[in-house]
Amino acid sequence: MIRLKCHIGMGAPVQGIALVAEDDFSARYDLDRKRGVFSRPTHALAGQSYRDRILVFNTAKGGVASAWMLHEMKASGIFPLAILFNRANTILAQGGAFADMAMCDRFEDGDVTRLIRTGDEVLVEPEQGLVTILNR
Repeated sequence: MIRLKCHIGMGAPVQGIALVAEDDFSARYDLDRKRGVFSRPTHALAGQSYRDRILVFNTAKGGVASAWMLHEMKASGIFPLAILFNRANTILAQGGAFADMAMCDRFEDGDVTRLIRTGDEVLVEPEQGLVTILNR
């Protein structure tokens, strides 16, 4: 078990399997939100499903449309359980709050895209500012 401390985040605690990319994230341009997969061909996760995953990225990109799309994704039932960033932007943080989606950033131990690996089972506790890798 590996515990990672981060800035206090938002959303309820969630547990799931990590999907990690040393890439940035846009809900508007990177995803096919109807199929629940990364669709931008140049994205590191192209073709992979984000549904019920803990997504781990460098930072968020995009503006207001990307933020409200998080709410749309949650309402449709095709959404990630949580999104972890090295640094989230304020617009996507607002979108995460609006969608009631777990989101954390600013990890004390370094680059979260290197600390967590795809396939790790992860527990995210945003209100405690804690992410625990349960199984690697």
